[in-house]
Amino acid sequence: MFSLPFLQVVQNPFPSGSLFDRLSLDPSYHNQITKGSAASSKRAPLAAYSYPPPTWDNASLFLLGQRTMLFSGEFHPFRLPVPSLWWDVLEKIKAAGLNTVSFYVDWGLVEGKPGDFRAEGLFDLTEFFDAAKELGLWLIARPGPYINGEVSGGGLPGWIQRLRGHPRTADVDYLASTDNYAANIARIIANAQINNGGRVILYQPENEYSASRTLIGFNFPDPGYMQYVEDQARKGAIVVPFINNDAWSWGHNAPGTGVGQVDLYGHDLYPLDPDCNDMAWEKGSLRDSQYSTHLNISPTTPYAIPEGGVLDYWGGSGFSRCAERFNHEQTRVFYKNNFAAGAKIFNIYMMFGGTNWGNLGYDSGYTSYDYAAAIAEDRTVTREKYSELKLQANFFKVSPGYLEASPELKPSTGVYSPNKDITVTAVLGPKGSFYVTRKNAFREANPVSYTLTLPTSRGKLTIPHLSGTLTMPGRDTKIHVIDYPVGDISLVYCTAEIFSWQKYESKTVLVVYGGMGEVHELLIKRDTVSMTSAGKASADVKTELDGPYLYAQWETTGDRQFVVLGDLFIYLLDRNSAYNYWVTEAPDYSPLIINGGYLMRSASIANNTLSLRGDFNRTTTIEIMGVSSSVIFLAINGLAVEHQVDTDGNWHAQVAYSPPAITLPNPASLAWQYLNTLPELQPSYSDSPWPSANHNFTNNTYLQAPLTPTSLYASDYGFHSGGALLFRGHFTATGAETSFWLVTQGGCAFASLFWLNDTFLGSWPGNRTASSHRDSFPVRLIRGSRYVLTVLIDNMGNAQNALVGGDEMKAPRGIMSYGFGTSGGDAPAVEWKVTGNLGGEDYVDKMRGPLNEGGLFAERKGYHQPGAPTDSFAEGSPMKGIDEPGVGFWTAELKLDIPKEQWDVPLSFEFPEIDPAGSGGRYRAVLWVNGFQFGRYISHIGPQTSFPVPEGILNYRGANSIAIAIWATQPGGARISSLGLKAGIPVLTGRRPVVGVTAQAWTERPRSY
Repeated sequence: MFSLPFLQVVQNPFPSGSLFDRLSLDPSYHNQITKGSAASSKRAPLAAYSYPPPTWDNASLFLLGQRTMLFSGEFHPFRLPVPSLWWDVLEKIKAAGLNTVSFYVDWGLVEGKPGDFRAEGLFDLTEFFDAAKELGLWLIARPGPYINGEVSGGGLPGWIQRLRGHPRTADVDYLASTDNYAANIARIIANAQINNGGRVILYQPENEYSASRTLIGFNFPDPGYMQYVEDQARKGAIVVPFINNDAWSWGHNAPGTGVGQVDLYGHDLYPLDPDCNDMAWEKGSLRDSQYSTHLNISPTTPYAIPEGGVLDYWGGSGFSRCAERFNHEQTRVFYKNNFAAGAKIFNIYMMFGGTNWGNLGYDSGYTSYDYAAAIAEDRTVTREKYSELKLQANFFKVSPGYLEASPELKPSTGVYSPNKDITVTAVLGPKGSFYVTRKNAFREANPVSYTLTLPTSRGKLTIPHLSGTLTMPGRDTKIHVIDYPVGDISLVYCTAEIFSWQKYESKTVLVVYGGMGEVHELLIKRDTVSMTSAGKASADVKTELDGPYLYAQWETTGDRQFVVLGDLFIYLLDRNSAYNYWVTEAPDYSPLIINGGYLMRSASIANNTLSLRGDFNRTTTIEIMGVSSSVIFLAINGLAVEHQVDTDGNWHAQVAYSPPAITLPNPASLAWQYLNTLPELQPSYSDSPWPSANHNFTNNTYLQAPLTPTSLYASDYGFHSGGALLFRGHFTATGAETSFWLVTQGGCAFASLFWLNDTFLGSWPGNRTASSHRDSFPVRLIRGSRYVLTVLIDNMGNAQNALVGGDEMKAPRGIMSYGFGTSGGDAPAVEWKVTGNLGGEDYVDKMRGPLNEGGLFAERKGYHQPGAPTDSFAEGSPMKGIDEPGVGFWTAELKLDIPKEQWDVPLSFEFPEIDPAGSGGRYRAVLWVNGFQFGRYISHIGPQTSFPVPEGILNYRGANSIAIAIWATQPGGARISSLGLKAGIPVLTGRRPVVGVTAQAWTERPRSY
């Protein structure tokens, strides 16, 4: 509540326009993770201390001597190749109220060649660890070696395909192959553990070791295998507890199971149909037996859910549609159901998804890994899901009683509410109880009215007491609290949900919220309040005194209402208004409650000045609650700002938003230069430098043996990255050939094109599901003449290996079989050459990693990199394309002039809408930005048409090298009908400055071909 007119105006004490240094949380302080009381407390410098690893009981973890709930969000640094932007994402995760970040490490990105471990540059985790430490976020490390994670091979490097041993088993050669990675990554993570002054508190060996295929002589689950992986980590100085992530709640490796057991058991929970289709809600289910299942599996550990999210695939709905379905409603219903089951370690997969740049994704996924996450791929936080998570996470930060509360074994219908359409789960504890309430028909959108009869410290009460009923909207869940402590104050019950409460010098502030038009009620025991007056409330709030108790009832409106009782200020909000509230921690002070702003990042107080960092996407009036009386001045994003103080002691200030005009070049109008990137079709081309595909054996265990005279598996010759693979088969015709057939394999949505000498035979343009295809072509050949068959395959990345023993990640990329149809004569022998990325495992571009480049001629020469020589290129445009089947390559310079650091402007390249019928020609395009592959587009499969590229990869104030390759898979060629560059809404930002990635520019490649 605030009263106008303002009583005090504090003038700007600094000269107009003066700047402070950009301010952030002092790195010498760590986050106060749990708040048994929200009162201010001194915090010891983190750098000066090493802390013991967490301990636990059956209810929760103990960290720094306190019970702690881990409310975590998943973020993979390797999916955002701009380390300075890791700070931005981590600050947004912290601003949402989460206290933990879970992360994978992709083995395939850091050991592209056996024994050559390279965690440097983009793959160096130092800045990630530093940011988490400074921001006070805990970390859960998940380095595998197998991670799944929708990355190529599930994180296993492609060279694993050359091993005889089965991945994820105790086969000796497979285990030995993991040793170098495990030793190096354990050492890196160990240095960032809590006992070494870092933030890593849990370590997950392996991932989803939960299912297998039948395999003779193979045991699953194999405790010896898991023990080997765990021993690797312990030998690497990992001392924090092990947590696992069972794909289902089946008890694999749970404590008490013996060899290979972990310390803390956890399992996946993907409650909705994970492919984003229109039936997602209809297929979704709530597991009412979650808690009882946990007690049966791991009764001595807190309930942990390390994963749960959404997937999309080539030809799928698209992540923008996923975000519509996996939205704030899904967050309310399914996440709160997990809390009803007593989840005390909960990780949201993903909190920020990022991008499968540089071919790092697996074969079923496209470039975007947005994942319908709360923080979108372009790092914006405009999705309502983010705001809903902020409400939930902040509630648990001030609800320590939840950590000692135990759920009933299953939800009840007809026990706590006479309305049998309502389900209630009681989570009961000595320091408050939590009644998680939802509709039985949780999928339906219609509202239901209900009342509750609940046990309280005042006896069994029917709620609401004053009048009317409560309302449960469709696709919603509410947490009603009973005997809930607000500092020293006892809230007997509250039907509105709690956002946060904080205790300040002279008052305690409690913020609650409900849906628009809902009736809510609370009961407070007045003798627990420091009474300085009889109390007051908004005119439209009903109150009733009953001895020492005060009832208050209100209908939620768009206007903020209030109840003031002594030094207790209760603000009554609608949910949409609550979305604008933030709890921003300031070292040495109680966290500030701030109303207003697109994003509030941090607060610090020094020299009588409160300094805030935040982001704004419109002119915003902010209200700050809880400012210490010793503070006089205000600065926002380094600028001194005037503020006013109202009668409640809350500060008010305005941040002006005047966005710059963003003028972007039209990619269609750039001075594009063209190169035919299939010189292999020219009669004079020599493939003599290429590796010969002449291995007459393979260790690849995906099939019993190759179906070709020599292996035509690209991995057998060191080519593991996604993108173009080329095979050239040389033979002398016998004259008896009537046809030629072959089976190619490249993963879901792959394509293959075929030429005999320079004559186009045909193609397989691909569809959303086929990972291999058989093609046959009639031929008439001249006896004794030499021919060359050129086969171009689009490798979509290696499959994952989720089912142990299935060896799916070994599914070869290349030619599976081939043959000739003959008219009575012998078929000719074929000598094959093969190429992919230049150097294969000895890849050239160490900075961008082993997967960024494919095998197109332009890539092998490095022409996709900045500074490539284009003097010999022809003029041309990808909008004009090529008029015959093949692959064209275009490059151009794109100059940007985006205003400097105070503006965060997301940019994306926009391709044409998907045409499933292929009426405009079926083609695929690859986009490189300053040498980074940032887009794979398939015109008839999709779904992705918008490709965000972050600042730091794009030079926002200077020249950029843009390159595009078009694969024309059908007669008539192909062109890109439109290509745009789109800017999102400029955000006036308090983020740290973006440091551009220093990437390898073009240099002559002496051994290129």
